Amino acid sequence: MPIPTELTVHQKSRLLDIAFDDGRAFSIPFELMRVYSPSADVKGHGPGQETLQVGKREVGIRGVEPVGNYAVKPLFTDGHESGIFTWDYLYKLGNEHDALWQDYMNRLHAAGFEGDSGREPGTVLPGAQPRGGVCGGHSH
Repeated sequence: MPIPTELTVHQKSRLLDIAFDDGRAFSIPFELMRVYSPSADVKGHGPGQETLQVGKREVGIRGVEPVGNYAVKPLFTDGHESGIFTWDYLYKLGNEHDALWQDYMNRLHAAGFEGDSGREPGTVLPGAQPRGGVCGGHSH
């Protein structure tokens, strides 16, 4: 398993630069990290339960907490803080960036977004209930 030798959070460019002891180095966009967060909120609890993340174009990282000697926990500016990114997973995100980004775009298009419109801040999934104030089956 490659071990990071360097990890830098770039706020303005919204990139996490990470270099590994095998000589590989990656610049991983915060948006890609947020969309592919390994948390249950995003991944669900099994195959097919993934939740498409939208409106994350401008998501930032306000801090990164170490998790043992094997991972970090980014503190995203949208309040998401439950993803534990292992060194292996960060390596995968960097190494498979292009394919993962294409998959993300394909899933946005399948959800009805044109171009990259699903990435805009404030975007919600079509048919998604806004958080809070949802009426729970009462007839009016």
